Amino acid sequence: MATLQVQRVHLAFADRDILEDVSFTLTEKSRSALAGGNGSGKSTLLKVISHVMAADQFDYSATKGLRISYLPQSDIVFEQESVYGEVEKAYDRLDSLLAEQRQLENRLSATGEGQKTETMVLRLSEIHETLLEEGYYSRKEIIEQVLFGLGFSKADLNRPTSEFSGGWQMRIALAKILVENPSIMLLDEPTNYLDIEARYWLKNYLKVYEGGLMIVSHDQGFLDETVNEVYELFQGKLKRYSGNYTQYQRQREMEIAQLEAEFKLQQDQLEKSEQFIERFRYKATKSRQVQSRIKMMEKIELVEVPSHLKQLSFSFPPAPHSPNDVVIIEHLDKHYGSQVIFDDFSLMVNKGDRLAVTGKNGAGKSTLLRMLSGEDSQYGGVVRLGPNVTVGYFAQDTEKTLDPSNSVLEEVSSVADTADLPKLRGYLGSFLFSGDDVFKPVQVLSGGERSRLALLKILLHPVNLLILDEPTNHLDINAKEMLLKALKAYDGTMVFVSHDSYFIEHLATKILYLTEDNQPELFSGDYSYFSYKLEQKEKVEKRERGGAKASEETRKVESSRSYKETNRMKNRLANLKKQSDEMLAGHQRLEMLINQVEKEMGKAENYSDAVKIKALVDKKQKLEDEMAEEEEAWFVLTAELETLEAELA
Repeated sequence: MATLQVQRVHLAFADRDILEDVSFTLTEKSRSALAGGNGSGKSTLLKVISHVMAADQFDYSATKGLRISYLPQSDIVFEQESVYGEVEKAYDRLDSLLAEQRQLENRLSATGEGQKTETMVLRLSEIHETLLEEGYYSRKEIIEQVLFGLGFSKADLNRPTSEFSGGWQMRIALAKILVENPSIMLLDEPTNYLDIEARYWLKNYLKVYEGGLMIVSHDQGFLDETVNEVYELFQGKLKRYSGNYTQYQRQREMEIAQLEAEFKLQQDQLEKSEQFIERFRYKATKSRQVQSRIKMMEKIELVEVPSHLKQLSFSFPPAPHSPNDVVIIEHLDKHYGSQVIFDDFSLMVNKGDRLAVTGKNGAGKSTLLRMLSGEDSQYGGVVRLGPNVTVGYFAQDTEKTLDPSNSVLEEVSSVADTADLPKLRGYLGSFLFSGDDVFKPVQVLSGGERSRLALLKILLHPVNLLILDEPTNHLDINAKEMLLKALKAYDGTMVFVSHDSYFIEHLATKILYLTEDNQPELFSGDYSYFSYKLEQKEKVEKRERGGAKASEETRKVESSRSYKETNRMKNRLANLKKQSDEMLAGHQRLEMLINQVEKEMGKAENYSDAVKIKALVDKKQKLEDEMAEEEEAWFVLTAELETLEAELA
């Protein structure tokens, strides 16, 4: 098995250890997330592994022939080739093999029969099989599949890469790595510039990718479906947790609970010892015991709850009263030149709604929010707010409204209620401004820091309608979880743009999906159903893209698919069917257990036994929670099973 061993990585900047004795192993079967707060060194570690950055110490060993591809967060610029031509360079690794193939073909045509000829034919056959397995003969279909999946249109393929913005340049870089099909991919925030459709496609692509992965991402839903282990980086140290990201969080919560219990017990013991010492310090008869207690306290290793494990918290000021009809849109028309954004669009947003607006980049999501906030009035039709509706609007460039001469603390103090002033340091800590950071002038903050500060200012101001455009863009997962909990507890109305599946799934009560054909669709909060509709849409687009020609090309791809790949897919399909059967059996078992508990609860002799009834209620709730988790897992498994069945049909 192809293996990468990383051992004893050490890197320091000035007097701070960024990476301290970091060791781990990746294989072609690894599905790893690299977690940690902003600034913990995640990107630095990926750069060291990829030999983009030198470390003070770094021992590295890899299996012969191991290929590693690395996607940085940003700063990749392509200028020379077309989009298709740039991605096709992923096959440059086969140039020497192709040259050998041409050389052998030329020699064969000039050589008579004999042992040398047989040797050359055998080598040509080996080269052909390698090129087949590497997808070289079906490269056109593979490249187009990846580019279309990442949101490029057919017309984009021949456009110069220099015409594309930074976000689209990163998509080209990601496409190139996916087509390279390396042994191990190191992906630093691969979803940063992807809309929800491209994220959905990439998630499914990586789920069937045969190589190893190490991913840095702030999209928890994406990680939950693509990884099965998490490496947490904190204060230069690396710690491994098994399971996906949600399971890792549960393990951390258990660690927190255990550490807090140990901390409380130790503090109680220390307090009793201090009381004993103070009480008997000056009594000669107790001097030996007092000295013993003092020495014991000096030797105690104090229990601490690391700051990265502590739960961040934030709560909104109460929302002022609002009418039931908060936002009214009637027959909205919006154009940019000849481009139609909205055509006769109507929508009602009611009090308490949490409406997620999503769709491909350029579909009009931010435009809609600007119209709702009053920032854009150039449209036809009606966009109005109900009486007494007050708006808090966070745009992607809201940080421009900050006063550069203020400190971070002064900036938030200017909008906070007097009652909130003592809590401001805590709120700032939740938004990743800790210690002396709160005294930094706004003008020295990074773009991400200014964005977080602007978001906090808006959230501190009492309003009954929040309009948020990509509010999680510059938050790590812990801060995002804090914001999610606060927004779920917010008693006003909310319209927000997001491409983060986990954030939408756990917050939205409705989903507005903006389509390229100006036919917006409204879904009533069931993200699973919305995901299913996305999958169906992707299948329809795939069929329609080339009609009969696409079908013929698909047959070519399938006919050139290697035996190894087909066999792997069949094995995976059989495994999924077995898992599905096991899940259904488990579901039936849980139903039976719940029925037994309900029968027990219904027995007359138990009515007066409050302790037993409570135990039965708790047991039933636990079984129902387990069943809900099983059903969700079964739904995800079934979706993958159906995809594989369609590919093998």
